[in-house]
Amino acid sequence: MAARLSLTDVSLRFGGIKVLEEVSFEVEPGSIFGLVGPNGAGKTSLFNCISGHYKPSSGSILVDENEVIGSRPSSLSRVGLARTFQHPALQLHSTVLENVLLGAHTRLPGGPLEWALRLPRTVRSEKALRGEARELLERNGLGWAAGVHADELSHGLHKGIELCRALLSKPRLLLLDEPAAGLPHAEVEQFIATVRRLRDEEDITIVIVEHHMGLIAALTDRVVVLDHGRKLMEGTAADAQSDPRVIEAYIGKEAADDAA
Repeated sequence: MAARLSLTDVSLRFGGIKVLEEVSFEVEPGSIFGLVGPNGAGKTSLFNCISGHYKPSSGSILVDENEVIGSRPSSLSRVGLARTFQHPALQLHSTVLENVLLGAHTRLPGGPLEWALRLPRTVRSEKALRGEARELLERNGLGWAAGVHADELSHGLHKGIELCRALLSKPRLLLLDEPAAGLPHAEVEQFIATVRRLRDEEDITIVIVEHHMGLIAALTDRVVVLDHGRKLMEGTAADAQSDPRVIEAYIGKEAADDAA
């Protein structure tokens, strides 16, 4: 079942520097939600708070009814959260299939001792997960690369591998951090088609941090715009693109005045 994400007054400070200030919003289960804003707006910092890489100075972050502030990133998959990164963190000297299988670490039964002893149920689970991983790669156009080492593939393919790894954890809430960064136009279009398919086929909530406004407009139900760590506005992508405050935040007041 898709998860609900609720943020209430989330603030983050590093020393005397305010990175985020009282950010609040709610993401409905099963929706695609965009988090946008100019460079330095605090988008990735907010993602890091949601995914446990940063601990906010104050506020609340709920996945359904579970408070996740203070949780380690490795434990958040147990509440259904998975995340990709702007720069995919792959094991470059491992195969694509091996990289995708890393997403299933919380789905194996037992613990490290049982895994090391290769008990029958561990072997059965590994075989089933390997089949799921291959199926994910096939569905995302990467089946041909299962046995290829990751360092032999392009940046765009690395993003696809990381997405498959996240999906293998069976998330109910998926965070995508700048998934179109560095991709040529054709691969951006392919990514849009992939996320649309996920919305149609999977019971999952998706939150996207992205600069590519065409992608945001094509995919999202609602967006929040951040500027200097504060929530500037919330609405549809079309609302954001026509909002004078958003235009000013992106291109500067003088240019916004000229455009008007």
